[in-house]
Amino acid sequence: MLESPEELDAEEEADEAEDDPGQPEPVVVEPVKAEPPPREPRVRKLDIVSRRNIFFLISLVIIIPGIISMARPGGGFLLGIDFAGGTEFTLHFDNNPSQTLIESAISAENIDGTVIPAAGTGNYIIRGVPLSPAAQAQVVTDLVTKLGPITTESVIEVGGTIAGETIARALLAVVVASFGILLLLAWRFHNVPGGWRAGFQFGGSALAALLHDVFVLTGIFSIIGTFFHLRIGEIDALFVTAVLTVVGFSVHDTIVVFDRIRENLRVSQRLSFEQVVNLSIMQTAARSIITSFTVVLVLSAILISGGDTLKGFALALMIGIVSGTYSSIFNASPLLVVWRKLQPVR
Repeated sequence: MLESPEELDAEEEADEAEDDPGQPEPVVVEPVKAEPPPREPRVRKLDIVSRRNIFFLISLVIIIPGIISMARPGGGFLLGIDFAGGTEFTLHFDNNPSQTLIESAISAENIDGTVIPAAGTGNYIIRGVPLSPAAQAQVVTDLVTKLGPITTESVIEVGGTIAGETIARALLAVVVASFGILLLLAWRFHNVPGGWRAGFQFGGSALAALLHDVFVLTGIFSIIGTFFHLRIGEIDALFVTAVLTVVGFSVHDTIVVFDRIRENLRVSQRLSFEQVVNLSIMQTAARSIITSFTVVLVLSAILISGGDTLKGFALALMIGIVSGTYSSIFNASPLLVVWRKLQPVR
């Protein structure tokens, strides 16, 4: 098929344009996409330090009722056999009578006894006044007559002298631990601006938070044991173990915040001390709360499904850990700010 002269001329011009290296190639301009405006940085506006008086007031509202309960006539604590002294029977009732029947039989013995269910079917712990071996045997014989066959697992006798020594040693353990913690923290933080004086401010603030947790724990147990008369609020050797555990946990949680304060004092020299403390609390609060929450979940499982002998221990740890988390965030660091204002350091 023959091409027209116009078509031949168009092809020649196209070939010349391809052969000509100086001919500029057409430029394709893509539309410019509008970028979204940059997002403003998230600012943490929670100011705990400036609201410290509110948190101090909350602590006082919790602590004062416990102090009143511990100091009132007829109050104090519901002491276990470890502290009060007495006789403790661990018995297995083959016929598995109800706790009400056992309590009725024990009340007839005039031993000021209490009945506590133990782990396992038909197992009970019976606590009463100190008894001689003959009186202990008579109690068991009377229970066999009224309630059927009984297997005596153990009989523990604790005198008043041993109980007094236990109380003295428990208090001494708390005092020695507190004094050691104060010295340890003073040495650990003596390299912040202010030297040893600042170190003792850090240590003293941590010790005050520690005592806060001890008063909260003992006050609540005093109310549970002497006001509500619940056995879960009994003070025994496991309670002392829980108190010492809470002391260590509280100090550990406080040190996490104080370490961050020390680091921020070195790198944030333009900020005031209050700003540094508040920033440090914000940086560590989530970690402290999450760690404590996981521990509380485990203790809740023990409290709900554990044996009766462990429920008081689990409750004491739960109260102490929650209080320790609160005091490390809302009490210890704000108290450090107050101390710095009263006794400035260079």
